[in-house]
Amino acid sequence: MKISSLFGQGKTVFSFEIFPPKKTSSIETIYNTLEELKDLKPAFISVTYGAGGTLTEAGHSKTCEIASIIKNKYNVTPVAHLTCVNSTKAQVEAELNALKANGIENILALRGDINPDIPLCSDFKHASDLVEFIKERGDFHISGACYPEGHADAESKEQDILNLKKKTDAGVTHLMSQLFFDNQHFYDFLENARNAGVSVPVEAGIMPVTNKSQIERMVTMCGASLPQKFVKAMQRFENNPEALRDAGIAYAIDQIVDLISNGVDGIHLYTMNNPYVARKISEAIGSLL
Repeated sequence: MKISSLFGQGKTVFSFEIFPPKKTSSIETIYNTLEELKDLKPAFISVTYGAGGTLTEAGHSKTCEIASIIKNKYNVTPVAHLTCVNSTKAQVEAELNALKANGIENILALRGDINPDIPLCSDFKHASDLVEFIKERGDFHISGACYPEGHADAESKEQDILNLKKKTDAGVTHLMSQLFFDNQHFYDFLENARNAGVSVPVEAGIMPVTNKSQIERMVTMCGASLPQKFVKAMQRFENNPEALRDAGIAYAIDQIVDLISNGVDGIHLYTMNNPYVARKISEAIGSLL
């Protein structure tokens, strides 16, 4: 099923993100995670590329393998992340062929993070280039990423919105946002995007913060700002792991309730492969959905 059909039905779409384990020997852990997540009945589950970009013996990515299992074993619609900054056209085409062969219809097309230790490929410079390439090679539904506080590499928020419009013009029909901790950033971004002609459904990306190192890592990677309310809660409970976890879950629930109340198209929950956190949030907002 193409996920574009999930939107416009008068209710908030609720979906999850997971990531492949870095070590092949740990792959069984993701199956245990999926066993629990499927019971929460997400609209779809997306699988990141990242570490999953390592090819299996069959010649495709772990992302493709896990997306296939989500679809064929757990009967949940998968979305496979696909990055291009370190890939040639031939490599991307091989992955598209593998996704098609495994019945995967939905792709999240991303430029990907630039790693100074990995040489860049020149075939794709922007996510919009990847979107155009995918459109020419199969009947895929293509999602894209958006950044409520602006992409780190954009000259300005205005330029970032123009780049986003270019992605939707190229063929992106659904957007998932980077994480944020202040809903006003999302509302301001959404208003600017709509004014610029970006009309596709936009899911709000929410990450429940459950430990201190996670905060530091995520903020360094994506540049999300931290509101004082969030900082105070994290500082108060930073030496109490269980309390910090519960405070992070409560903060995420508060964000989601506000977003749903304001008519957001969807919530994309970054589960960090943690079924406990996903379940707590799902149970708390179930009646709202």
